[in-house]
Amino acid sequence: PRLLLLCWVAASKLVAAWPQISGRQLIVQGQPFHMKGVNWNPVRKGGVHPKNVDFRGFVEADTEFMLAAGINCVRTYETIEDLDVLDIMWKKRIYVLNSVYINANTAMEQVEERVRALREHPAILMWVVGNEWNYNGLYAGLPFPKALSKVSEAVKRIKQLDLNHPVATIHGEVPSPETIAALQHVDAWGINKYSGLSFGELFSVWSNLSPKPMFLGEYGADAYNSKAAKVDEAAQAKATTMLTQQIVQASSLNGGVCIGGLIFELADEWWKDDEGSAWTHDIGGTAPGAGPYPDMVFNEEWWGLVDIDRRPRLALDALREVGIPIAAIK
Repeated sequence: PRLLLLCWVAASKLVAAWPQISGRQLIVQGQPFHMKGVNWNPVRKGGVHPKNVDFRGFVEADTEFMLAAGINCVRTYETIEDLDVLDIMWKKRIYVLNSVYINANTAMEQVEERVRALREHPAILMWVVGNEWNYNGLYAGLPFPKALSKVSEAVKRIKQLDLNHPVATIHGEVPSPETIAALQHVDAWGINKYSGLSFGELFSVWSNLSPKPMFLGEYGADAYNSKAAKVDEAAQAKATTMLTQQIVQASSLNGGVCIGGLIFELADEWWKDDEGSAWTHDIGGTAPGAGPYPDMVFNEEWWGLVDIDRRPRLALDALREVGIPIAAIK
């Protein structure tokens, strides 16, 4: 373990600086960085989250899909604590937005242990607290004020231990000015947004809300069309192209407010339909009135750029075709 730690430290010295936020930009290796990312939660058929999340079992194959699509970072819903997994990510230069506090039942002491254990690893891009916790109460049904307090405490504890990595939180839709003010220690805001083929006024709204950078914590579309009652890879690919292009156009590399986005998600998960079986590919979903193109229905088990057997969908090629923006010459 000591030798591995020394290797990490040596590797970090090859980097001009730790990741940092400068104005509305994310700086990595001394250069502005645009996140072309994907959410990654690998669960096999018959498995459930979080018990059967298997980073080690899928990392080699899944990172090859990521590289093929030009993906440079992932966000997780559980902490990657396996150093071998992080080593593989680093070898392939795929950075990790590592979620260290996503459930209110996690003790703050455990959050601190995770940060201490992983903060020297060069694959860590930033720490993440929560996932649309304003909706789910940190997956414990906490009232909003209590969830807000927990998020604030987690962010502060992380920053006390590690000043070398930004800390982000993931909010469902745009947070209120009061929420932003209450979480002033947050360095970058991730926003989960599903609104058809357009983010609407998201970027201009954010520009007027905060001087800090934002990114899309989740975006995209699933591959099942409830209106047509069939698989619709073309619609998923269309949404992937149009939404990713909008993120590129708003990039902070060229004066925008957005440091990138993480599409949802790399691979299908079959455990997500509560009325189905983890061994079958169910089509159940929710229709809250707004949501993904083309049907506004969240078909929870159909979001992958690849299916659960790792067969690529058209959306993987669509994502590959949208390049990372090039910073304008000053």
